[in-house]
Amino acid sequence: MISFLIQNSEDVGLRLDKYLVSHLTEYSRSKIQSWIRSENILVNGIKRKTGYSLELNDEIKVDPPKVLESDSMLIPEEIDLDIIFEDDDIIIINKQAGLVVHPGTGNRTGTLVNGLIYHFNLLSDLNGKTRPGIVHRLDANTSGIMIIAKTNKAHVHLASQFQNREIKKEYTALTWGLWDNDSGEIDQPLARKRQDPTSYRVKEDGKPSITNFKVKTRFRHLTHVDFFPKSGRTHQIRVHSTFLGYPIFGDEKYGGGLTKTRGFLPEFTLFYKKEMKKFNRHALHASRIEFIHPTTNKTVIFEASLPLDFLNLVNAIESFYE
Repeated sequence: MISFLIQNSEDVGLRLDKYLVSHLTEYSRSKIQSWIRSENILVNGIKRKTGYSLELNDEIKVDPPKVLESDSMLIPEEIDLDIIFEDDDIIIINKQAGLVVHPGTGNRTGTLVNGLIYHFNLLSDLNGKTRPGIVHRLDANTSGIMIIAKTNKAHVHLASQFQNREIKKEYTALTWGLWDNDSGEIDQPLARKRQDPTSYRVKEDGKPSITNFKVKTRFRHLTHVDFFPKSGRTHQIRVHSTFLGYPIFGDEKYGGGLTKTRGFLPEFTLFYKKEMKKFNRHALHASRIEFIHPTTNKTVIFEASLPLDFLNLVNAIESFYE
């Protein structure tokens, strides 16, 4: 059972199905709508229509139907995982870049989930048999901290904290350009691109999205920046950074890829192209997370230092500018 409590004014008035699609991203809209019609989703214990307009303090309970996923059997794989912490309730993983979080179409093996079921006997199953333990996600090419739930009780507790924006996250990135301000807030709503549903953009009627930032170091053409997202939209930091004119280094999808290396003196263009090809991903790392432990109810903080490829990139840039 997954529960949501409507406490944010921005959620009041949203359609029930639209709200759930944005919070249960692993399920399609059609599947969520079918669950609403079949009473697997109730609001305050009552069956509602898919277009029901949410009210303050509404309690939504989602009880996904038990289905046999015989065509989705996961294969345990001995994937090397950087396990920062583990107890009876949670696992904290420092995910390596290039590792997809869970299986999808045409991608049944080699994911974090395949590694998790090899290493751990107990994982939550609220997100279905293909996503055991998964409470939230990182993009495949984003490295860093992830929380894994061992039990359904822990999963519900953590999901509620994510939903109510109580979990504090910190990312670090290398971006193009020299930021005008040392710190600030990016408050821009996000929506999917109609022509490419795997990409997002700033759109006036999109979902509210807020990211704080703080500049660490300015280089000649690049800036090392820390980001503190208040909301948790897909690609939020990448889109917000690009919106301000500072796309993340190596981010082909949002304008920070090889085309961004053009227009400099030849020696700079050659250097940036070489380092970008060597790095082979976007320069974004989830460095810190703070939340309430689901059993002790105490605040816990976990950190993951920059991976070696990111450190080498920053060191190469610093050395080149000397």
